[in-house]
Amino acid sequence: MSDDFSTRAQAKQAADLLPAAASEMNNLLQIIAGTVTLLEKIWDGDPRAGKYFEMLHLSTDRATEVMSRLVKEAGGSERKILLHPAFANPPRPQAAFQSGKSRCIMVVDDEPMALVLSKKMLMQAGFEVVTAQSGLECLELYQVRPGRFDLVLLDLTMPLMDGEETFRRLREIESKAVVVLNTGFIEEERLATMMDAGLAGFVRRPYHPVELIAQIRSILATVARTGQGGPGISPLIPF
Repeated sequence: MSDDFSTRAQAKQAADLLPAAASEMNNLLQIIAGTVTLLEKIWDGDPRAGKYFEMLHLSTDRATEVMSRLVKEAGGSERKILLHPAFANPPRPQAAFQSGKSRCIMVVDDEPMALVLSKKMLMQAGFEVVTAQSGLECLELYQVRPGRFDLVLLDLTMPLMDGEETFRRLREIESKAVVVLNTGFIEEERLATMMDAGLAGFVRRPYHPVELIAQIRSILATVARTGQGGPGISPLIPF
């Protein structure tokens, strides 16, 4: 009996290890890809650096393909981008994200390097950015000034309080809180549950900054047009 129990425990441990590894590797790939993009801008125009950046891009693309297969093998969602149906309608053609108000995004992630890169990327796109390194810190910041934040970009795998619980508590604070999940691994069923609960969107790591920015702008444009979420966003702002 004890041998059977030990075998089952080992099997469960192995089963849990693969999703955790897939999530961590995708997070690392995101950090590497984001760092390469920033360095590429610094070295822009230097012919000596061009071929090496090309090699790095090709390598990260290959690694991303391998990780996509690993995610599938581990039972994770193969979706790269998913929007809640309420946010799936594209904004009007003139919706080039024009408004006099600076949009404020809270980025929540327990990985310091991921926070630094996300903040840099979003600020370059014209957003005001506030960061939190845990679900608890996120809730504390949101509770004090819920009207400040137009969107929360939320990691899933965090200690003490994971992204799913953080999302649920955010919606308890503000029922129209706009939350986008940004993680390296999530099971399809779990993702479906969060979408049913009002998750605005999902972007799986690693992603290109353009992909994430486009989805954020699309969601904020929809909110501004319909007024269906986000206490910091006025539906009267033209897009």
